[in-house]
Amino acid sequence: MLKLYNTLTNKIEEFKTVEENKVKMYVCGPTVYDNAHLGHARCYITWDTLYRYLKFKGYDVTYCRNVTDVDDKILKKADEQNVTPDVITDKYYKSFINSMNGLNVLKPDIEPRATKTLGEMIAMVKKLETDGFAYAVDGDVYFRVEKYKKYGELSSQPIKDLLNGARVEANDKKESPLDFALWKKDELNGYNSPWGKGRPGWHIECSAMSKKHLGTTIDIHAGGADLAFPHHENERAQSECANGCTFSNYWLHNGFVTINKEKMSKSLNNFLTIDDVLKTYDSNAIRLFILTNHYRMPVEFNEVALNSAKAGAKRLINSIAGIETTAEYDKEIVEEFELAMDEDLNTSKALAILFGLAEKVRKDENKQISANTLSYLGSTLGFDFSLAQKELSDDELKELVEPLYEEFNISKDKTPKEMLEEIILIRKQARDNKDWAKSDEIRDKLLAHKIQLKDSKEGTTWAAL
Repeated sequence: MLKLYNTLTNKIEEFKTVEENKVKMYVCGPTVYDNAHLGHARCYITWDTLYRYLKFKGYDVTYCRNVTDVDDKILKKADEQNVTPDVITDKYYKSFINSMNGLNVLKPDIEPRATKTLGEMIAMVKKLETDGFAYAVDGDVYFRVEKYKKYGELSSQPIKDLLNGARVEANDKKESPLDFALWKKDELNGYNSPWGKGRPGWHIECSAMSKKHLGTTIDIHAGGADLAFPHHENERAQSECANGCTFSNYWLHNGFVTINKEKMSKSLNNFLTIDDVLKTYDSNAIRLFILTNHYRMPVEFNEVALNSAKAGAKRLINSIAGIETTAEYDKEIVEEFELAMDEDLNTSKALAILFGLAEKVRKDENKQISANTLSYLGSTLGFDFSLAQKELSDDELKELVEPLYEEFNISKDKTPKEMLEEIILIRKQARDNKDWAKSDEIRDKLLAHKIQLKDSKEGTTWAAL
């Protein structure tokens, strides 16, 4: 039985779905105004792992992850670059998708854009206003927090405490400092609405998109720990007041990625983009780095930890290189894996099982079954076994590339690795001279001898197939 930690109740609970065997899952997606960073990688790898595991357990999952493409930060960047907002959102949405592909994160079943859900947002705000949960002031619309008696439950902050700590701003149009914007007046960049030109508040966007694509009550709402308050708290309040029912049965939050004990974020300017990290570490290394830690705990970024994950991932993935896997598994080990993951996604325990399988493959202990099981369970955690590279001994490599010494007139005093480095240098000189025909010829000769070249910004590397 799967058990998950519910932020709303502050305890681990048995997971029960609204509809039998069906899971409706919503994860707050990116605001597309900049490149995604390692903190985003932690979030989306975590929920990608949950998505994969729910499907592994046989659930029919509908995974919705939104795209926020109307926001103050988007407008600010568009203004700075003297372009329209859609130029910014299109650029960074493509960048985000490329980053997710680079991390081997599955595409969600539904990926709605905020700007395509404006009608539903306006309808929800109007309903809240009609029912007395919201009020309009000079083109803005605010939610009456104190009318929703459960406010603060999700973040474990009673309304009285929130009121005591709230800032009272001069000339504030709000009835209470806790009230938040559902609709913002914006005559320059806004959309037509019953309250004049404006645009939605951030919180109402997710409520409307979730309702449109998943219904009024969902099974799982997930995101980073920084979203619990105020974003998720506000989403819950407005959704339950507008729809008259429970919004989400389980609220899940992943911990931060930190640098020097501080949360990685754009505002602190201490972030590394996913694309930058992928230049040095592949998707398997990054995933292992993240999944080694429990999803609710913070992860401290440092190169030592990432290098360790890189070596571990290589050992794990390469253990089954060259082995044709089939669908015959070790059922006992599959059950062990499931028991570990059922404990609120205990990925560190699940990883120990995978490394145990890798060791069995290396020791030829039930090699084929162990390799099959490793591939099956490893893929469930999102590892990409297509990146496996067969590791050869010096003698095996020498036998593989022996004919290349004469083909390229290279001294046999050089080791096979030195010889390959020299061939790569010859090819680089051809590429520098724009002699693409010679460059391609060298690549194809190596490929014929089962040596594959991979070009990147950092240079060219080789791998035995």
